[in-house]
Amino acid sequence: MINAKIHVRFKSGVLDPQGTAVKGALKHLGFENVVDVRVGKLIEVKLDAADEKDAKEQIKSMCEKLLANPVIEDYSFETQNLEV
Repeated sequence: MINAKIHVRFKSGVLDPQGTAVKGALKHLGFENVVDVRVGKLIEVKLDAADEKDAKEQIKSMCEKLLANPVIEDYSFETQNLEV
């Protein structure tokens, strides 16, 4: 069993309205040293894959087909083998 943590975020240069709103709220709360905020998403997937290489290929395909919009988003992921 493989556990994957997939991080999806806007590419640099793409406007992030949620990040801008969070930055404004943090400044309003007194955190004046906040320079920039980018908001992304974390997706966790557990796979019953043959091996870690197979799992990584499947995760990459999932990201490219559904989980990330390659025009405006970047993704990265890390995997962990849950079997002992």
